[in-house]
Amino acid sequence: MRTQAICLALVIGLLCPFASAQWVQTNGPNGVDIRCVARSGPNLFAGTYGSGVYLSTNNGASWTAVNTGLEPYTYINTLVVDGAHLCAGAVGGIFVSTNNGTSWSAATGMTGRNVHAFVVSGANLFAGTWDGGVFVSTNNGTSWTAVNIGSPMLIVCSLAASGTNVFVGLDEGAGVFRSTNNGTSWTQAGLAGRNPWSLAVSGTYLFAGTNEGLFLSTDNGTGWTAVNSGVPVDAHGVYPFVFALAVSGTNVFAAVFGDGVFLSTNNGISWAAVNKGLPDKYIHNLGVDEVNLYTGSNGIGVWLRPLSEMIITSVSEPSYELPTIFSLQQNYPNPFNPSTTIRYELPHASQVSLTVYDVLGRQVSVLVNDRREAGVHEVQFDGSMLASGVYFYRLQAGDFVQTKRLLLLR
Repeated sequence: MRTQAICLALVIGLLCPFASAQWVQTNGPNGVDIRCVARSGPNLFAGTYGSGVYLSTNNGASWTAVNTGLEPYTYINTLVVDGAHLCAGAVGGIFVSTNNGTSWSAATGMTGRNVHAFVVSGANLFAGTWDGGVFVSTNNGTSWTAVNIGSPMLIVCSLAASGTNVFVGLDEGAGVFRSTNNGTSWTQAGLAGRNPWSLAVSGTYLFAGTNEGLFLSTDNGTGWTAVNSGVPVDAHGVYPFVFALAVSGTNVFAAVFGDGVFLSTNNGISWAAVNKGLPDKYIHNLGVDEVNLYTGSNGIGVWLRPLSEMIITSVSEPSYELPTIFSLQQNYPNPFNPSTTIRYELPHASQVSLTVYDVLGRQVSVLVNDRREAGVHEVQFDGSMLASGVYFYRLQAGDFVQTKRLLLLR
C-alpha cells in the first residue's frame, strides 16, 4: 500500500508514548531543520534541510542518520513511501532506497533537479520541481519523465490528486493547473495571480493554501471561494501564507505561517486555532495519521498532538487563545442565498456596530449595535427580503473600521 509525505504535508506514524492533551516534543532529531517526515511500517523517517535523512525504529525515541549514497545531496524537501521504495526529493534530484534508508541510489531522469513535492495518483507517482515542472514515474520512482504539456510549469509548489484528477500549484502567480490524463495535458484550474503553496483533497473538496490565505473549490478547480473565517490577518488586513495542509477524514488542518495551526471541521466554513503547547507558530509542514497530527520544526525536533483531543476542543480553544488584532472576515458562503455568516474578532471588549448597506450607501440591516466581549463572534445575515445584487457590510469597533463586499444571488 502506498503512503506519501509531501514536504509541506507530512504523513508519519504513531508516536503513542508522547501523546497528551497538547502539542508535545518528541526526542528528535534536534538541531536540524526538518522539512518532511514519512512512515513505512515501524520505520519513521525525517528529511532535513542540510543533514539528509534520519531514521527512527522506536517511534521517535532515538534517531540515526541514514545518508549512504545520498550525500552530498542532503537538502531534502520531500519524502514518499511507495511500496518497498522510499523516495527522497532533494536539491539535486530524486534518490531511492529499497532497504529503509541503509543505502540510496539516484533516480534516472532527475539528476540536478530541485524537487519539492510528491503525490501518488493510481499507479503513477508525480514529482514537482522548482526548475523543470512536473515529472511522472510508473516504476516506484526509479525513473522519471517530464509531463508539462499545456502548462507553464514555472515553479511547482504543491501537488494533489483526486480520482483521475491531478492538481499542481504553481508559483509566480500562475495558480492551479489540472490534468485528467496522467499529465499528458494540463488546463488552468483557477487561482491565477496567487501562489498555491499547499493543496489537499477532502472528499469532493479541494483546498488551497496560498500567499493570501485559504481557498476552496467544490468543482475540481472551476471555481474557488475564499474560506478564511477565524484565520487572523496581518496589520495591513492581509491573510498570511498557508504553507501546509493535512486532512483526516472530514477534518482539515492548515499551517498558517506566523499564527500556528488551525482546524476546520466544517469544510472550511470556519477555522479555530489548535496551538496549545506549540512553541513556534512559524509552521512549514504538517502530517497526520489515524491518531496524531504532526509538525517538523527548525531545530527542536518533531512535535505531535492527538487528533481526538483537538477535534473535541477546537471549538472552545479560542476562549483561551484570544485574537490579538481586530478583524472582519469575509462572509461565507459568498455568493449566498438567502443567508450567510459574518465573523469578526475582537482582542478586547468593545462597542461594536455591524451594519449592511446597498450599493447606494443606504442602510439595509443593523446586525450588531452593542458592547461585545473579546473573542471570536459570528452573526447570521438573512437577505430573504432583499433583491439580488452587491451589498457591503461595515464593522466599527472602537477606532477600528473595515468594510467588505457580499453578493446575494437568487
